[in-house]
Amino acid sequence: KYETYQKLAVETLEELDWCLDQLETLQTRHSVSEMASNKFKRMLNRELTQLSETSRSGNQVSEFIASTILQKQHDVEILSAACKEEKKRRPMSQISGVRKLSPSPSLPPTCIPRFGVNTQHESLLAEELDDINRWGIDIFKIAEYSGKRPLTVIMYTIFQERDLLKTFKIPSDTFLTFLMTLEDHYHADVAYHNNIHAADVVQSTHVLLSTPALEDVFTDLEIMAALFASAIHDVDHPGFTNQFLINTNSELALMYNDASVLENHHLAVGFKLLQEENCDIFCNLSKKQRQSLRQMTIDMVLATDMSKHMNFLADLKTMVETKKVTSLGVLLLDNYSDRIQVLQNMVHCADLSNPTKPLELYRQWTDRIMVELFRQGDRERVKSNVGFIDYIVHPLWETWADLVHPDAQDILDTLEDNREWYQSMIPRSPSPTPEEQDSRVTLGIAGSAGEKFQFELTLEEEDGELEAEEELTDKDRSRTMMDPRHAQTSPHGVAPVLDSSERETTSVSILQLET
Repeated sequence: KYETYQKLAVETLEELDWCLDQLETLQTRHSVSEMASNKFKRMLNRELTQLSETSRSGNQVSEFIASTILQKQHDVEILSAACKEEKKRRPMSQISGVRKLSPSPSLPPTCIPRFGVNTQHESLLAEELDDINRWGIDIFKIAEYSGKRPLTVIMYTIFQERDLLKTFKIPSDTFLTFLMTLEDHYHADVAYHNNIHAADVVQSTHVLLSTPALEDVFTDLEIMAALFASAIHDVDHPGFTNQFLINTNSELALMYNDASVLENHHLAVGFKLLQEENCDIFCNLSKKQRQSLRQMTIDMVLATDMSKHMNFLADLKTMVETKKVTSLGVLLLDNYSDRIQVLQNMVHCADLSNPTKPLELYRQWTDRIMVELFRQGDRERVKSNVGFIDYIVHPLWETWADLVHPDAQDILDTLEDNREWYQSMIPRSPSPTPEEQDSRVTLGIAGSAGEKFQFELTLEEEDGELEAEEELTDKDRSRTMMDPRHAQTSPHGVAPVLDSSERETTSVSILQLET
């Protein structure tokens, strides 16, 4: 009898393997992830509607997320006649962000400083850079000690750490000339999207590339492409969003046909700077290597467009559920599509890594983004960090942590700690009146202020033509519903009532949002 069961099990596994092979052949990953993305967008839209009704700051943050993530348009102030006239005088054939620097930043090859820049605080800088491989390095101190050259010293240190200068025969003086030229094309008067942010994303990408689950997965060329993409991903950022540039008929929006306007511009400027004098750091790469690096860089920088966030999150979620690993637990990525997908999400995670850093650093980033996005500096909006973590950052990082489990658990823990700190800063709302409670029940919302909000996504189309439901495993249930870390009280916490059919959701689509 035992042998019969064993034989049946083997045959069943073989049939399941065949089914999986057929699904991969049909390339269903995109369609499944697209369903998850659409479902998640609908749920996010519902939550943003509720958020916008809570307070003025809630409405403002809701509008920002909706316009950035869901690409909903709002009326904006039109540019003045003077600005329009100035734009007319500019030649459209030129990349507007590239400017001639005088004098051109450079260092003679015979006297390269230890960290690539001349500084009076070399010992203090060395102390900070000793932690170059640690998550949560104090990038603000590095900016201070490097004479406002954090991007240059971070890139130079990492390329030396990884021996990339020798591997690709990059002359040190050329490398530093390019880095300083690149850094000078970040706007010092932009509070958030500046050279400090670029340096932070580069260092975060460096750490993520070193995670054990990705050990020896990527080639040196892919690693260099990821670091290069991180370095240029926001160059010449004007401090405005894509949607603002589109709505104001800006020169950049016209040039790039409203499609990933800033991201395309960052790429154009970044690659154009390679043509400046003594700036071609890829001069010794073969033609094939240059083409490959350029394609990967384009794919990664375009992935930082927040309007694509839901699509990349859904793709990553699907990859997590179908991932292949070696006997040593290392991810098996055997084609370009899978490899670039992980690299895209890695840079995207690094770009959204501020809430995962130590609280004192995260608070500085919060102040900066609020100054940039809301020029009037309304401090009340700081409280809405909770919403951004819940709706955008946590689902992405939770999925990444699943992909490289357990290597990113500490990062996820810090994110949740920061979320709880900001939650504790929000004054508790008064208890709902009986009438309001009745309204909640009518809307299918239950729970009190102490409960945690959780989404369970189903990959089923609204017209009912396709269903992709399967029961959650005990592991998934215990992780998403019983984890004691997720039982923290929340002043605004509400939980949707789920019937039995809603509970039977595919594990591909679990996206948990705390509120």
